[in-house]
Amino acid sequence: MIEEIRIRDLGVISESTLPLGPGLSVVSGETGAGKTMVVTAVGLLLGNRADAGAVRNGAKSASAEATLTLPAGHAALARAQEAGADIDEFDGGAGLILARTVGADGRSRAHVGGRSAPIGVLAELGETLVAVHGQSDQIRLKGAGPQREALDKFAAEAQRQFPAAMAAYGEVFRRWQASQAELELLRNSSRERLREAESLATALAEIDAVAPQEAEDELLKAEAVKLGNVEELRRASLGAHEALLAEDYGDGADAVTLVDTARRLLETVAGSDDELAELGKRVSEVGYLLADIARDLAGYATSLDSEGPGRLAEVEDRRGELAVLVRKYAPTINEVIEWADRARARLDELTDDSGRIEALEAGVAASLTELETLAAKVTKLRRAAADALSKRVSAELKALAMPDARLVIDMAPAERGIHGADDITFLLQPHAGASPRPLGKGASGGELSRVMLALEVVLAAVDPVPTFVFDEVDSGVGGKAAVEIGRRLAMLARHVQVLVVTHLPQVAAFADQHILVTKSSAGSTPGGGITTSNVRLLDDSERVRELARMLAGQEDSATAQAHAKELLADARAAVP
Repeated sequence: MIEEIRIRDLGVISESTLPLGPGLSVVSGETGAGKTMVVTAVGLLLGNRADAGAVRNGAKSASAEATLTLPAGHAALARAQEAGADIDEFDGGAGLILARTVGADGRSRAHVGGRSAPIGVLAELGETLVAVHGQSDQIRLKGAGPQREALDKFAAEAQRQFPAAMAAYGEVFRRWQASQAELELLRNSSRERLREAESLATALAEIDAVAPQEAEDELLKAEAVKLGNVEELRRASLGAHEALLAEDYGDGADAVTLVDTARRLLETVAGSDDELAELGKRVSEVGYLLADIARDLAGYATSLDSEGPGRLAEVEDRRGELAVLVRKYAPTINEVIEWADRARARLDELTDDSGRIEALEAGVAASLTELETLAAKVTKLRRAAADALSKRVSAELKALAMPDARLVIDMAPAERGIHGADDITFLLQPHAGASPRPLGKGASGGELSRVMLALEVVLAAVDPVPTFVFDEVDSGVGGKAAVEIGRRLAMLARHVQVLVVTHLPQVAAFADQHILVTKSSAGSTPGGGITTSNVRLLDDSERVRELARMLAGQEDSATAQAHAKELLADARAAVP
């Protein structure tokens, strides 16, 4: 809810603060005192178009600022945080400050949570925070979308079957939509898919003909290097073998013979010293190891004799085949093989188009049949809810000095969408015999405000926003009708915060907070003074005087004050 609104240099208001609270707050004052500037300030905070003419004469700019308290998790808090707002969090809720400045040159700036933000962000926040019903600005429930949402929320509360029916319809609709989109894609791109399939088949035939193996390119590269240096490898391996184990044992200069000599020498004295015996064992191990290496070198040298120029030519030819694949399809042979696996799966998908199309056509037809059944069920439930909502709102209108008015909720067949197959329009039939017309057409501002009040009272329990603002909802009425308007505003205020600009004491008597706007003039020259307005919250005695003024124009009259006290007592009794 809105805790307070601060206004500076807007219209005739130089600087004022409206302290608001839960329940019903009314704003009253003499004609021209600036009551509508309160609604104008709220409109600015909701992102309405700025008017430089609203800036107070002589001021450089006008500003409006509101402090709001919202429950944790409210959609407006998430959107404000996206805009970079600083939010004051506390147990169970959070505080948010909105501000708007309008320059005398027409330029406008917005701030959300102390951070500069586009004006559009205020408008987005306003949709979830405040519903304004003014003489010329009926924001809430004006469009087809909000009207359908309001009816559906009412239906969900009135009929237990409706939420399940909508959920089932939405699930089938999304499945039908996805199948339909895939089917259209297959049909529209058949030529492109055929060309893609042919290209993939050609590429896979080329790859399959070569039949590359994992890491084959690296293995062949290593083999090619080896074969290209076979003579050097042979000389090195034979020379190493000769050094370890000479073919001619006469000289006894090879490593194996020398180590063996050392072993035998140590063995002759091993019994005399344990340490030297241990060293003798280690020398024996070295001898065995050298003998093994010498045999391996001999085998390696022998194998080189079998890998001649012919094998090198085979390796280079194979590397050439693999290089072609690498150049065309991927940087390495492993990646070529991976690409081929993906291409094969894609080719299977493309070559199964005819079967896939048939399956999709069958699925689309089945989903469409189910969708039509579910849409008919949703429409039936909506019609029942629309009839109930229409009767309840029409009953409210009778009590609001519109005895012959009736809310008509028109439902016409529409193209299937995620919300069903119904085109929903709220219409007002102002009197018997008149043709129902869309809300906002053919009704005065006061009548339209009363229609909106009736709707809000009925929908308050199922479709609330935190704050409602009504500007002259009581226009053109009086007597019992005015009392009924006040009582219904108080009923609405049980669920949400309500701010009303009024000139009727019967309405003001129902308020939880009464705010008075007063004006004063400064200057001695006739017609040349400066008019300013002040806004203040009335205490109980001041409230009686203001109601007396509204009743008879004589706030000091004892009779008028007695009548005012009677109004207050009746209002308290009417809404316990």
